[in-house]
Amino acid sequence: MRSLPEPPLLLDTHVWIWAMTGAEGDLGQNARSAMTAAARAGRVLVSVISVWEVGMLEAKGRIHFSLEVGEWVRRALAASGTTLAPLTPEVALDSSRLPAPLHGDPADRILIATARRTGATLVTRDAKILEYGEQGMLSVIDAGR
Repeated sequence: MRSLPEPPLLLDTHVWIWAMTGAEGDLGQNARSAMTAAARAGRVLVSVISVWEVGMLEAKGRIHFSLEVGEWVRRALAASGTTLAPLTPEVALDSSRLPAPLHGDPADRILIATARRTGATLVTRDAKILEYGEQGMLSVIDAGR
C-alpha cells in the first residue's frame, strides 16, 4: 500500500522571517524538523501576502534586514524547496467566507484561506490561528513546538 504524500507547509509571515534570518531559537524542534523535511521535498509555501507583510513591517521600522527589503524577499523566495503561493481570486473570496468565528486580520484570513485552498498545513505561533486549527478548520503546526 502506498502512503499519501505529505501536504505542503505554508509558513506564516513571522515563521518565514525567523527561518530566513536564522532566528531558529524562536522555532520549536517539531516545527524545525517539519520545515526541513518539507524544504527537502520542495513542499514549502510562502504566500504573496507574506511578501506584502514583510514590506509593511520593514517600511514601518518594525523589522530590519542587512539587505534592501526587495533583495531580502528575492533571496528568501529562492530558498531551496520554497514556492510562492499566489493570491488568487478564489483565495480572496474564501478569506471573506471562512467558517466559524475568526478575528478580522485580513493577512491572517488570506493565509488561512491559502492553506485551506492548497491543502497545506499552516506553520504559525499565532494563538488565534492555532485555536482555529484546534477547532478543525485547518491543519496547523505550532511553530513554538
